[in-house]
Amino acid sequence: MTDERSQAIRQSFLRQAKACHDLGSPFTARLCTLAAERLTEETRVGAMILGWPGNPDGTGDALALRLAGTLHALVRSGQDPAVSAVYPPHNADNDTLWAAVEAALRQDEAFMLERLKSAPQTNEVRRSSALLPGFLTIAALTGKPLILSEVGASAGLNLQWDRYSYQLGDFRWGQASAVELAPRWEGPPPPQATIEITERAGCDLNPLDPASQDDRLRLFSYIWADQQDRLDRTAAALAMATESGLQVEKADAIDWLRKRLATPHPGMTHVIYHTIAWQYLPPALKAEGEALIADAGSRATDAAPLARLRLEADGKPEGAALLLTLWPSGETREIGRADFHGRWVKWLGWEGSTA
Repeated sequence: MTDERSQAIRQSFLRQAKACHDLGSPFTARLCTLAAERLTEETRVGAMILGWPGNPDGTGDALALRLAGTLHALVRSGQDPAVSAVYPPHNADNDTLWAAVEAALRQDEAFMLERLKSAPQTNEVRRSSALLPGFLTIAALTGKPLILSEVGASAGLNLQWDRYSYQLGDFRWGQASAVELAPRWEGPPPPQATIEITERAGCDLNPLDPASQDDRLRLFSYIWADQQDRLDRTAAALAMATESGLQVEKADAIDWLRKRLATPHPGMTHVIYHTIAWQYLPPALKAEGEALIADAGSRATDAAPLARLRLEADGKPEGAALLLTLWPSGETREIGRADFHGRWVKWLGWEGSTA
């Protein structure tokens, strides 16, 4: 590998460290910084990371988060007590922390080499705080029951958004729930509307089973170790999904969408939605998916509307854009913005939005 390549990868770790710090995880920020400064090619794991052939950034292969998730899996599985001893809630100094990581690179080599091949997989429940006002807007504008189709649904935790309770500013929604979401809210209240869901389905290339111990470990490992509130919230949501028998279909997003969009649903509004998932599709598949949804939109009618609700990065510095497209008009508006982890929502609404 070239020194230029390894330096580019170290810089990607530093960028991820800043992102983790901004998103409230000082421990993961420190871990990424230490890896950027101290990782060497002397171990097979270090050589694999510093010679990584793909895009190491968070919008690509998310290499720094692969390493963080791999180490966290060692902790949560109890496989490496020495690493557990330097992870939260313990507060080890930098030298002690990195010494344990370096030992793991050798001792847990086979596990780490295999685990690093997998992209991080999260299912951030708080993103439902941005989805709910979008669904309320769709219900208010169309006045019809909803059919839900989530792309990149992971374990399906944001497919059961209507089973959570919400406090959005002064606006309260939902029954008492084990999952309560109360983001920092800015803007007017969302619209009042009756929501009826007639069907829900989701797909993922690698769906996680909420009832599987291995799949739960995978999901928890990619949640940052010093964010206990996220871990607790995810555990509660997984328990609810397990109890309800919620399952996500293993399928390619485009093939699955083609099937889901083939049948019109008179008297109902079909909602295609996704959160921080579309960006991971290869460009050709993204283009195919856009064309597929647009074609279905062209066949939508007032009696059978189609909606697309998405929370995705748009290159702007503040969070992700919450976009809503409604057919048959085909109009798209930015109805708000939200933190990538759903900690805050800046709501504009359909009327106050930008086209």
